[in-house]
Amino acid sequence: MADAQRTVYIVDDDPAMRHSLAWLIGTLGVPVETFASGEAFLGVIRPDRPGCLVTDVRMPGMSGLELQDTLARCGSLLSVIVISGHADVPMAARAFRAGAVDVIEKPFNDQVLLDRVHEALEKSTRAAAVQARKAQIQARLARLTPRERQVAELVVAGKPNKVIAAEINLSPKTVEVHRHNVMEKLEVGSVADLTRLLIETD
Repeated sequence: MADAQRTVYIVDDDPAMRHSLAWLIGTLGVPVETFASGEAFLGVIRPDRPGCLVTDVRMPGMSGLELQDTLARCGSLLSVIVISGHADVPMAARAFRAGAVDVIEKPFNDQVLLDRVHEALEKSTRAAAVQARKAQIQARLARLTPRERQVAELVVAGKPNKVIAAEINLSPKTVEVHRHNVMEKLEVGSVADLTRLLIETD
C-alpha cells in the first residue's frame, strides 16, 4: 500500500507541539493531519483507513488513553503512539494493553519517534491487508448455498464423498456437484487451498 494512502494523525492540545510534530513527521513523506482534541479527531476519522495516531496523554476533555480505547472499540486500523511528559508504569501498561506501538516520554529523540511512526504505519498496513483479505473471503463464502457450505466443511474435515453423502442424506453424485460448485465459487483448486481459506475466516 502506498504511503499516500496512509496518514499520520497528531492529537495534542499544544499548538506548538502539533506544529513541531507535523513538521518532523512530514519528513517521512506521508500526509500529516493535526487536531487539538480527541473529540475533534473522532469527528472526522474513518475506522477503515490505515495510518498512525500520535497522541498526547494529558489533554482537556478526552485523554489520549481514552481516545485510544475509543478507537479500539470501533475497530480502527490505526496504530497508536502515545506521547507523555508524565509517563508512569500504570499508564504505559494500559497503553500497551490497548495495543500501542510505543509510549514515548517527552522530551523525545526525533529519530526514535520517526522510527516508531514508520513501524506503526507498517503495522497498520498489515492489519488493513488482513482485513481486506478476510472481507474478500467472506464475499466468496456468501456465494455458497447453506448445503454447499456444509459440504465444504465436511470436505475440509477429510471426509470422502460417499461418507458425506451418507451423513447428510444425499447421493454421492449430488455431493460431487456441490463439491465442484464450492471449489469454483471459492476460486480454489485443491482441498488444501480450501482448508487454508476456511482457516483464514476463523
